[in-house]
Amino acid sequence: MLRAIFMPTAKFSFTTPPAALGYAMPAEWEKHEATWLGWPHNASDWPGKFEVIPWVYGEMVRKISAGENVRLIVRHKQDEAFARRVFKHAGVDLRKIKFVTHRTNRGWTRDTGPIFVRKPETRKRKAETAIVHFHFNGWAKYDNWQKDTKVPETAAQLLGKKLFHAQYNVRPFVIEGGGIELNGRGTLLSTEECYLNPKIQVRNPGLGQAEIETTLKSFLGVKNIFWLAKGPKGDDTHGHIDDICRFVNPQTLVLVKEKNSKDENYKPLAENWERIKDLRLEDGSKPEVIELPMPAPLYFDGVRLPASYANFYICNAAVMVPTFNDPHDRVALGILGELFRDRPVVGIHAVDLVWGFGSLHCLTQQQPV
Repeated sequence: MLRAIFMPTAKFSFTTPPAALGYAMPAEWEKHEATWLGWPHNASDWPGKFEVIPWVYGEMVRKISAGENVRLIVRHKQDEAFARRVFKHAGVDLRKIKFVTHRTNRGWTRDTGPIFVRKPETRKRKAETAIVHFHFNGWAKYDNWQKDTKVPETAAQLLGKKLFHAQYNVRPFVIEGGGIELNGRGTLLSTEECYLNPKIQVRNPGLGQAEIETTLKSFLGVKNIFWLAKGPKGDDTHGHIDDICRFVNPQTLVLVKEKNSKDENYKPLAENWERIKDLRLEDGSKPEVIELPMPAPLYFDGVRLPASYANFYICNAAVMVPTFNDPHDRVALGILGELFRDRPVVGIHAVDLVWGFGSLHCLTQQQPV
């Protein structure tokens, strides 16, 4: 049985999930009101490299704020003051930054932040957005997540939005924003490795594919769900889709491919290419699938990192693509530049960032208009 409840900030309290009320999650390329980010403060995410991470944020925020507001989650006034100094040096217009005070464990806002759904405009009403709380639990791996999981509640209170608590049979339902990819028309992609594995990093113990799909449809307004196999090696989340496959418009997606048969990513990523042949969109049509290269293996301190060009972020003013000082950087930027004609495609140096086992998309969460 599916059930959703609103926090006290809402005007009404319903037991009806958002999809039944006409809400659905928009595609990332649709117009944003803002991008949410969490200011980095947990040095254990980037041991030995933490000092440079705020300056990567400075470049990210400069690009994002050119076309929309940035809602930056900070723990306290000291974090805010430090962020202001970094942004000033980076040339950021501070009038575009809205600081949100909320103590967090980490800054991976794609997975911990508010996931927005929208009810479209009609002749009788304006478009309306609400927030779904998917009850982050540290990727079912880490113990320190209790502060992060409350971020959607803070966002709902700040913005005055309805807050739906994702549940299955009165039990909190867990999924992360990096584990789902949508085309905004009714199709959602994810991976079996991440959410259907019954033994490793199990987010929703006891729930099988049918229960998980039912819950995703009810809380995100999707109609069509397709499962790829696995993600790249080094992925701390155990298979997030945003390192593998991304929609660039409602009918077109990019899928990463490893051409070196000796690389440990070769076989798992090849399996995704076999599976994608069976994908049909919500209207029954076959999508166009574009190959996106993988960078050469990237290691730090002997650890394989999940470097992927698929971890790009689509904001109003640009498409920001992680780059890795690799010859494939130019190839990936060229491919995405041909696919996104309505905004520039820009590279953001991510060699240091990915030491935290995530990149640009992992740090960001869009707030649609």
